[in-house]
Amino acid sequence: MKKIFALIVLVSLQSCYSQKKEEAKPAVEKTEAQWKKELTPEQYNVLREKGTERAFTGEYWDHFEKGNYVCAACNSILFKSETKFESDCGWPSFDKAVEGSVRYNEDYSFGMVRTEVVCANCGGHLGHVFDDGPKETTGKRFCTNSVSIKFIPEGKSVK
Repeated sequence: MKKIFALIVLVSLQSCYSQKKEEAKPAVEKTEAQWKKELTPEQYNVLREKGTERAFTGEYWDHFEKGNYVCAACNSILFKSETKFESDCGWPSFDKAVEGSVRYNEDYSFGMVRTEVVCANCGGHLGHVFDDGPKETTGKRFCTNSVSIKFIPEGKSVK
């Protein structure tokens, strides 16, 4: 009887572990050929292949104008300038994303456990979120690749 119970528990646990969490499909779906045609090679590497630009080389790591940051692939608003802060990490850092603009995925690459941040509209890789942001706000640091975003100055609209 104990062996049967143990077998049932083992099969149940294995079933739970083998189930993959179903990720929501992005609203914008394009072929890889379409993405390659529309994005620069650097944008394609980061947004579609989950690459990372080198620290302190991106256009927005030390940019603090008023406006919005949108996805470089689909123009969805991701971050507002008032949520951007200087983190000294070499990438644009925000303490909060616009509500519903991003999705989160577990990332176990490079022997680390991280939370990947992707655009909710097109699924483009933006970067990762960490719990070492400003404690006086959200405590989060959205470490974002400059090449994955575009800045739209206050008063201007997304094209």
